[in-house]
Amino acid sequence: MLTRRQFSKLIFGSGVLVSSNLGRAVASPAQSASPDCDLLIKGGTVVDPSQNLHEPLDVAVKGAKILEVSPNIPAARARSVVSAKGKIVTPGVIDVHVHVFEGMGPIPVNADLYCLNRGVTTALDTGSTGYAGIAGLTKYVIRPSATRIYALLDINGFGIMMGLAGEYANPEWVNSQATAWAAEENRPDVVGIKCRLSRETTGPNDLEVLKRALEAAKISRLPLMVHIGDSYSPLSEILGQMRKGDVLTHCFNGRPNGILDTNGKVRSEVQDARARGVFFDVAHGSNSFDFDVAEKCMQQNFTPDTISSDLAATSVNGPTFDLVTTASKFLLLGLSLDQVIERITVRPTRIFDFAAQLGTLRPGTGADISILEVREGSFLFTDTDGKKRMGRQKLQSAATIRAGRLYVNRSEDLTNA
Repeated sequence: MLTRRQFSKLIFGSGVLVSSNLGRAVASPAQSASPDCDLLIKGGTVVDPSQNLHEPLDVAVKGAKILEVSPNIPAARARSVVSAKGKIVTPGVIDVHVHVFEGMGPIPVNADLYCLNRGVTTALDTGSTGYAGIAGLTKYVIRPSATRIYALLDINGFGIMMGLAGEYANPEWVNSQATAWAAEENRPDVVGIKCRLSRETTGPNDLEVLKRALEAAKISRLPLMVHIGDSYSPLSEILGQMRKGDVLTHCFNGRPNGILDTNGKVRSEVQDARARGVFFDVAHGSNSFDFDVAEKCMQQNFTPDTISSDLAATSVNGPTFDLVTTASKFLLLGLSLDQVIERITVRPTRIFDFAAQLGTLRPGTGADISILEVREGSFLFTDTDGKKRMGRQKLQSAATIRAGRLYVNRSEDLTNA
């Protein structure tokens, strides 16, 4: 993991000035005695599915808010101008599945280095801790980070921060009332409940864990995210209990009891769950994304509701790397650029209540903006089973604006593997 000093050195080495504490970057100053905006992103193509925008437009920022989105905004109106020529400008990218409780266990990573620095303005820590550690996550990660961070509480009080298998073995740790209380006490930072229904975590008790997680979600009036992958019980029994607004994550994993039947067809219970309002999330990670499963689902018009990375120490150096690399895999699988951007910007805001207007560049909303490059060429992508596919396009983060401040991303290509 890069230290903050190494990160600062890396950014200075890219030729763009930025403060060592991840502060405001210095862009080219505009020549104006009385500018009416602080930052102008000029010359890019705005892709904002929340407003059905895909056209050359400039974006003006004043303070921490979007001031204007229009063609040909004069540079003289701005104190600082950022060129987005040849790039796309999107609402701040949202990753709904990461692990960033840095310092607690072997899995989490630093949010600013691996989320904000790679194009993500908002990230959801999904179950790194439960009721026992949420105060620590809030104090030591959510508050100090430049990345906007929310949390999903694991139904196990300790979440995955101890890095142990079978973390649901002790039923006293799986406490619905304590989880719901912690969720209520930590709003708006907590936006959901999480449970992990893999054989190695629950053994034969997965349905009991699910029952308690659902109870906590109902009490706290929050959505439940359910992790699947080699669950002990059939998927039909899990999906049958999930409610409208709940999320099934790791939806394209290739492990037993997945969303495809033995004939490679999307299970009828999966289709039924979607029809009644259950959402399906990618969460690539180190062992939860199979190209063949994803391709078969896409061929049957079963596309994910959200694309997420499941970023952690086990996947940040491959095969996940970051959210934009995961999103790039769906370009080669057949989603359009607009469809991909939709699933990492506005779609998450329809699932989780962030108590803020995210996922849009609408004037008056918070100035969370991602500047991405769509690279053309031949790019090799790998799934979590080692299967490789060649893609013709790859998204690359160029810069990130968070609450009106410009942050510059790592200059070298970390994702061509």
